[in-house]
Amino acid sequence: MVERPMGVALHDTVVSALGTAIVSGQYPANRVLTLDEVGCEHGVSRSVVREAVRVLESMGMVTSRRRVGITVQPAEHWNVFDPMVIRWRLDVGDRTATLLSLSELRKGFEPAAAALAATRATPHHCRLMAGAVSDMVMHGRSGDLEAYLTADMNFHRTMLDASGNEMFRALSGVVSEVLMGRTHHGMMPAKPEITAIALHDEVARAIRMGEAEQAERAMRAIIDEAASAVADDDIA
Repeated sequence: MVERPMGVALHDTVVSALGTAIVSGQYPANRVLTLDEVGCEHGVSRSVVREAVRVLESMGMVTSRRRVGITVQPAEHWNVFDPMVIRWRLDVGDRTATLLSLSELRKGFEPAAAALAATRATPHHCRLMAGAVSDMVMHGRSGDLEAYLTADMNFHRTMLDASGNEMFRALSGVVSEVLMGRTHHGMMPAKPEITAIALHDEVARAIRMGEAEQAERAMRAIIDEAASAVADDDIA
Protein backbone atom coordinates (compact mmCIF):
# COMPACT_ATOMS: atom_id res chain seq x y z
CA MET A 1 0.00 0.00 0.00
CA VAL A 2 1.25 3.50 -0.85
CA GLU A 3 1.40 5.93 2.06
CA ARG A 4 -0.19 9.27 1.31
CA PRO A 5 1.83 12.42 2.21
CA MET A 6 -0.01 14.97 4.32
CA GLY A 7 -2.04 17.44 2.25
CA VAL A 8 -1.92 15.31 -0.93
CA ALA A 9 -5.24 14.17 -2.42
CA LEU A 10 -5.66 10.41 -2.40
CA HIS A 11 -6.14 10.15 -6.16
CA ASP A 12 -3.01 12.28 -6.73
CA THR A 13 -0.99 9.72 -4.78
CA VAL A 14 -2.39 6.90 -6.92
CA VAL A 15 -1.74 8.90 -10.12
CA SER A 16 1.89 9.40 -9.11
CA ALA A 17 2.35 5.75 -8.11
CA LEU A 18 0.86 4.45 -11.35
CA GLY A 19 2.70 6.98 -13.50
CA THR A 20 6.00 6.09 -11.89
CA ALA A 21 5.31 2.36 -12.33
CA ILE A 22 4.54 2.87 -16.02
CA VAL A 23 7.60 5.02 -16.74
CA SER A 24 9.93 2.67 -14.81
CA GLY A 25 8.67 -0.34 -16.77
CA GLN A 26 7.14 -2.03 -13.76
CA TYR A 27 3.91 -1.86 -15.77
CA PRO A 28 5.11 -2.40 -19.35
CA ALA A 29 3.24 -1.34 -22.48
CA ASN A 30 0.09 -3.37 -23.17
CA ARG A 31 -0.12 -4.61 -19.58
CA VAL A 32 -3.80 -4.79 -18.61
CA LEU A 33 -4.81 -3.82 -15.08
CA THR A 34 -8.19 -3.95 -13.38
CA LEU A 35 -9.82 -1.42 -11.07
CA ASP A 36 -9.90 -4.00 -8.30
CA GLU A 37 -6.24 -4.92 -8.79
CA VAL A 38 -5.10 -1.30 -8.56
CA GLY A 39 -7.45 -0.52 -5.72
CA CYS A 40 -6.24 -3.50 -3.70
CA GLU A 41 -2.58 -2.71 -4.32
CA HIS A 42 -2.94 0.90 -3.20
CA GLY A 43 -5.65 0.44 -0.61
CA VAL A 44 -8.16 2.76 -2.28
CA SER A 45 -11.70 2.53 -3.60
CA ARG A 46 -12.69 1.88 -7.21
CA SER A 47 -13.90 5.48 -7.51
CA VAL A 48 -10.46 6.79 -6.53
CA VAL A 49 -8.84 4.48 -9.09
CA ARG A 50 -11.26 5.68 -11.79
CA GLU A 51 -10.36 9.29 -11.02
CA ALA A 52 -6.64 8.50 -11.21
CA VAL A 53 -7.10 6.59 -14.46
CA ARG A 54 -8.89 9.57 -16.03
CA VAL A 55 -5.85 11.73 -15.28
CA LEU A 56 -3.48 9.16 -16.78
CA GLU A 57 -5.72 8.83 -19.84
CA SER A 58 -5.41 12.58 -20.39
CA MET A 59 -1.64 12.07 -20.43
CA GLY A 60 -1.91 9.26 -23.00
CA MET A 61 -0.39 6.75 -20.57
CA VAL A 62 -3.37 4.38 -20.33
CA THR A 63 -6.67 3.62 -22.00
CA SER A 64 -9.67 2.27 -20.14
CA ARG A 65 -12.48 0.18 -21.62
CA ARG A 66 -15.30 -1.74 -20.03
CA ARG A 67 -14.78 -5.51 -20.07
CA VAL A 68 -11.16 -4.94 -21.08
CA GLY A 69 -9.62 -3.02 -18.21
CA ILE A 70 -6.87 -0.44 -17.96
CA THR A 71 -4.29 -0.89 -20.72
CA VAL A 72 -0.84 0.65 -20.36
CA GLN A 73 0.14 2.57 -23.49
CA PRO A 74 3.60 2.61 -25.12
CA ALA A 75 5.79 5.66 -24.58
CA GLU A 76 5.11 7.08 -28.04
CA HIS A 77 1.50 7.72 -26.96
CA TRP A 78 2.43 9.71 -23.84
CA ASN A 79 2.02 13.47 -23.62
CA VAL A 80 5.73 14.11 -23.17
CA PHE A 81 5.10 17.83 -22.59
CA ASP A 82 3.05 17.17 -19.46
CA PRO A 83 5.10 18.36 -16.44
CA MET A 84 4.18 15.26 -14.43
CA VAL A 85 5.33 12.93 -17.21
CA ILE A 86 8.59 14.86 -17.37
CA ARG A 87 8.99 14.57 -13.59
CA TRP A 88 8.42 10.82 -13.61
CA ARG A 89 10.85 10.34 -16.50
CA LEU A 90 13.48 12.28 -14.58
CA ASP A 91 12.73 10.33 -11.40
CA VAL A 92 12.77 6.76 -12.73
CA GLY A 93 13.49 6.87 -16.46
CA ASP A 94 16.65 7.55 -18.46
CA ARG A 95 17.35 10.87 -16.77
CA THR A 96 20.26 12.01 -18.91
CA ALA A 97 18.56 11.16 -22.21
CA THR A 98 15.41 12.95 -21.06
CA LEU A 99 17.29 16.08 -20.02
CA LEU A 100 19.24 16.19 -23.28
CA SER A 101 16.01 15.73 -25.28
CA LEU A 102 14.42 18.56 -23.30
CA SER A 103 17.48 20.73 -23.91
CA GLU A 104 16.99 20.25 -27.65
CA LEU A 105 13.35 21.24 -27.24
CA ARG A 106 14.27 24.31 -25.20
CA LYS A 107 16.76 25.35 -27.86
CA GLY A 108 13.88 25.37 -30.31
CA PHE A 109 11.72 27.85 -28.42
CA GLU A 110 13.49 29.73 -25.60
CA PRO A 111 15.92 31.69 -27.82
CA ALA A 112 12.99 32.69 -30.06
CA ALA A 113 11.00 33.69 -26.98
CA ALA A 114 13.91 35.81 -25.74
CA ALA A 115 14.08 37.60 -29.09
CA LEU A 116 10.36 38.34 -28.95
CA ALA A 117 10.66 39.51 -25.35
CA ALA A 118 13.22 42.08 -26.48
CA THR A 119 10.46 43.69 -28.55
CA ARG A 120 7.49 43.07 -26.23
CA ALA A 121 8.65 43.05 -22.61
CA THR A 122 7.10 45.60 -20.29
CA PRO A 123 9.10 47.52 -17.66
CA HIS A 124 7.51 45.18 -15.09
CA HIS A 125 8.87 42.13 -16.89
CA CYS A 126 12.31 43.72 -17.00
CA ARG A 127 12.24 44.48 -13.28
CA LEU A 128 11.22 40.90 -12.48
CA MET A 129 14.02 39.45 -14.59
CA ALA A 130 16.59 41.81 -13.09
CA GLY A 131 15.39 40.85 -9.62
CA ALA A 132 15.61 37.15 -10.46
CA VAL A 133 19.19 37.57 -11.65
CA SER A 134 20.10 39.43 -8.44
CA ASP A 135 18.60 36.58 -6.43
CA MET A 136 20.55 34.04 -8.49
CA VAL A 137 23.77 35.92 -7.74
CA MET A 138 23.02 36.05 -4.00
CA HIS A 139 21.89 32.44 -3.63
CA GLY A 140 24.60 31.18 -5.97
CA ARG A 141 27.24 32.67 -3.68
CA SER A 142 25.65 31.17 -0.56
CA GLY A 143 25.12 27.77 -2.18
CA ASP A 144 21.38 27.75 -1.37
CA LEU A 145 20.34 25.64 -4.35
CA GLU A 146 16.62 25.61 -3.56
CA ALA A 147 16.46 29.40 -3.38
CA TYR A 148 18.62 29.60 -6.52
CA LEU A 149 16.21 27.21 -8.26
CA THR A 150 13.24 29.41 -7.37
CA ALA A 151 14.99 32.48 -8.79
CA ASP A 152 16.01 30.59 -11.93
CA MET A 153 12.45 29.36 -12.52
CA ASN A 154 11.11 32.87 -11.97
CA PHE A 155 13.54 34.21 -14.56
CA HIS A 156 12.54 31.76 -17.28
CA ARG A 157 8.83 31.99 -16.48
CA THR A 158 8.97 35.78 -16.75
CA MET A 159 10.99 35.68 -19.95
CA LEU A 160 8.48 33.34 -21.60
CA ASP A 161 5.61 35.52 -20.41
CA ALA A 162 7.40 38.61 -21.75
CA SER A 163 7.51 37.03 -25.21
CA GLY A 164 3.80 37.78 -25.50
CA ASN A 165 3.26 34.39 -27.15
CA GLU A 166 0.76 32.16 -25.37
CA MET A 167 2.31 29.01 -26.85
CA PHE A 168 5.73 29.83 -25.40
CA ARG A 169 4.11 30.86 -22.12
CA ALA A 170 2.40 27.46 -21.89
CA LEU A 171 5.79 25.74 -21.97
CA SER A 172 7.00 27.37 -18.75
CA GLY A 173 6.06 24.22 -16.82
CA VAL A 174 8.34 22.17 -19.07
CA VAL A 175 11.27 24.48 -18.34
CA SER A 176 10.53 24.47 -14.60
CA GLU A 177 10.56 20.67 -14.51
CA VAL A 178 13.92 20.61 -16.28
CA LEU A 179 15.40 23.05 -13.79
CA MET A 180 13.91 21.20 -10.82
CA GLY A 181 15.09 17.87 -12.18
CA ARG A 182 18.71 19.00 -12.40
CA THR A 183 18.62 20.38 -8.86
CA HIS A 184 16.72 17.59 -7.14
CA HIS A 185 18.75 14.83 -8.76
CA GLY A 186 22.14 16.26 -7.83
CA MET A 187 23.05 17.41 -11.34
CA MET A 188 23.89 20.95 -10.26
CA PRO A 189 27.28 21.97 -8.82
CA ALA A 190 27.38 22.86 -5.12
CA LYS A 191 27.63 26.48 -6.23
CA PRO A 192 26.10 27.42 -9.61
CA GLU A 193 28.49 28.40 -12.38
CA ILE A 194 29.26 32.11 -12.54
CA THR A 195 29.17 31.87 -16.34
CA ALA A 196 25.57 30.64 -16.27
CA ILE A 197 24.48 33.51 -14.03
CA ALA A 198 26.29 36.02 -16.24
CA LEU A 199 24.43 34.69 -19.27
CA HIS A 200 21.09 35.18 -17.52
CA ASP A 201 22.14 38.74 -16.76
CA GLU A 202 23.06 39.20 -20.42
CA VAL A 203 19.62 37.99 -21.53
CA ALA A 204 17.90 40.34 -19.08
CA ARG A 205 20.00 43.29 -20.22
CA ALA A 206 19.46 42.54 -23.93
CA ILE A 207 15.70 42.30 -23.42
CA ARG A 208 15.68 45.55 -21.46
CA MET A 209 17.66 47.27 -24.22
CA GLY A 210 15.53 45.81 -27.02
CA GLU A 211 18.44 43.85 -28.51
CA ALA A 212 16.63 40.83 -29.96
CA GLU A 213 19.62 39.12 -31.60
CA GLN A 214 21.74 39.38 -28.47
CA ALA A 215 18.91 38.11 -26.28
CA GLU A 216 18.43 35.13 -28.57
CA ARG A 217 22.17 34.39 -28.67
CA ALA A 218 22.60 34.57 -24.89
CA MET A 219 19.57 32.38 -24.24
CA ARG A 220 20.91 29.75 -26.62
CA ALA A 221 24.21 29.86 -24.74
CA ILE A 222 22.38 29.24 -21.44
CA ILE A 223 20.78 26.09 -22.84
CA ASP A 224 24.04 24.90 -24.40
CA GLU A 225 25.83 25.36 -21.07
CA ALA A 226 23.17 23.36 -19.22
CA ALA A 227 23.20 20.56 -21.82
CA SER A 228 26.99 20.38 -21.66
CA ALA A 229 26.86 20.11 -17.87
CA VAL A 230 24.35 17.23 -18.09
CA ALA A 231 26.49 15.40 -20.67
CA ASP A 232 29.63 15.88 -18.56
CA ASP A 233 27.80 14.59 -15.49
CA ASP A 234 26.77 11.46 -17.39
CA ILE A 235 30.35 10.81 -18.52
CA ALA A 236 31.65 11.31 -14.99
